[in-house]
Amino acid sequence: MDTALGVERSLTGRRWVWRPADPRRAAALSQQLDLPEVVGRLLAARGVEVEAAAHFLEPTLRALLPDPSLLLDMDGAAARLADAVQRSETVAVFADYDVDGACSGALMSQVLCVLGCQVIPYVPDRLAEGYGPNAPAISSLIGRGATLIVCVDCGISAHEALAAAAGLADVVILDHHKSEGPPPRVVAAVNPNRLDCTSGLRQLCAAGVAFLAAIALQRELRRRGFFAGRPEPDLRELLDLVALATVCDVVPLIGVNRAMVTQGLRVLARRSRVGLAALMELSALRDEPSAHTLGFVLGPRINAGGRIAAPDLGLRLLLEEDAVEARAIAERLDAVNRKRQEVEAAVLTSAMRQAEAQIEAGHAVLLLRDEGWHPGVVGIVAGRVRERFNRPACVAGFEAGLGKGSGRSVPGLDLGAAIIAARQSGLLIAGGGHVMAAGFTIEADKIPALHAHLDERLALARELPGAAELVIEGAISVRGATTELAQSVARLAPFGAGNEEPCFAISRARVVKAGRVGKEGATIRAFLEGEDGGRLKAICFRAKEGPLAEALLAQGGAPLLLTGHLRAEVWNEQTSVGFFVTDAARH
Repeated sequence: MDTALGVERSLTGRRWVWRPADPRRAAALSQQLDLPEVVGRLLAARGVEVEAAAHFLEPTLRALLPDPSLLLDMDGAAARLADAVQRSETVAVFADYDVDGACSGALMSQVLCVLGCQVIPYVPDRLAEGYGPNAPAISSLIGRGATLIVCVDCGISAHEALAAAAGLADVVILDHHKSEGPPPRVVAAVNPNRLDCTSGLRQLCAAGVAFLAAIALQRELRRRGFFAGRPEPDLRELLDLVALATVCDVVPLIGVNRAMVTQGLRVLARRSRVGLAALMELSALRDEPSAHTLGFVLGPRINAGGRIAAPDLGLRLLLEEDAVEARAIAERLDAVNRKRQEVEAAVLTSAMRQAEAQIEAGHAVLLLRDEGWHPGVVGIVAGRVRERFNRPACVAGFEAGLGKGSGRSVPGLDLGAAIIAARQSGLLIAGGGHVMAAGFTIEADKIPALHAHLDERLALARELPGAAELVIEGAISVRGATTELAQSVARLAPFGAGNEEPCFAISRARVVKAGRVGKEGATIRAFLEGEDGGRLKAICFRAKEGPLAEALLAQGGAPLLLTGHLRAEVWNEQTSVGFFVTDAARH
């Protein structure tokens, strides 16, 4: 893509590029759908065809929800779940400890409980048990009376662990992680990323798979006459969980994912789920919830429990119905999240130094490790390193010669497949994942061989620019950054992976006033003035230090080139425009 505004290296080290858009398609979209010109251009840049634009702008489940039976093994899963409901069985829901696991675990637990099952939710301890099912936990759940175990957001590779249930309890898997070879020998293994699944739904997160399973279950019970004398549960009320998991698991917000997030945000806005309402109140959220709310406010707090505290805190919050207890759990998660940020910051500083040395040494993939790094934050650190250097990054914390690591990739390079191949070749004790993320367990002496393996498998990373490119949708003046423009842009929401929030550049903006705000002082609030006389309020998050923070705080200095997101904000029933700064460059 062409360089934007001549910026080859910004204050954060990125090259600015224009996002290309077919002008003829943009004009057709604007004219045929009576859209503002900017909306037509943004749709065209995202490759949206004229015939699909209406469903993109107004995504509905009625139009976009697939038949659950498209998923291999779904009908078998629905039948076994329906049997459990009709027999009022005790069902264990075995969930992963991240946001997707907590949400899919809460979803299945809530559905089965409402339908009359006795439900035992279970989340393994990240440090003591590791990821996914393990034989002692499976045996313990069977000992507590479980005759059916539903694995959500895990299980597709747990052949040995799930063998512990053979002859004692049935198992249904609802997963989305990349699989290898045949699934475990269970009643049903529903996973759109199974090699033999032809559903075309590979971009679902686990909560999305669980939601389709709930639909299939309800349909099967309806067929059996189960609801002849009782009301059917409204499954749409579960979409707040699906929306939260979909955004936090960074799956593409297109197709049915887009519809589920859109409808889920409407459910969330009603604040009917006591746990999420408590967390939003604690976070002082007053505006209508958005994808940003899910990904940057709620998600990190729910994730924190599984990372460095009690692994089931997030799941407990999502299932809690007592407002007082929900508030207590929310406060604990908030405190744990602050502790997580401190632990993460300490690891990140050291990891960045290692990454710089590995870049100098010519590695395609960054493999960073040290003794004592907390395994609960290595995934977040890997993401930060990936953002900084535009390379696949794996980070591992070691204790007594054993490392537990997590990796994040860049678009076009399949890290999950590389990690699975490393495990198959004997380099890892355990490992798996998907295209953009992976986890692994490794012995210290295998690190050099793993690094060589990843460098070879993902060698194309060497051809990437040294910093990520910042894609810009258009240039505007300070005066041109209007509330009306922000409202037009918002028609493309929800934003996230696969539908990134449009980024605009503002040229020759002078910072006339700026200061730090927030508990940690990591947010900068500023007021901009343009040469055209326009004024605009701006805010920049995660700006503790560095050239960008220095430039914004040097109020009254030379005009800057700024990039960021335009958002319409409502306060006291008044709507205004705000500019959320992402980068800057000097003229």
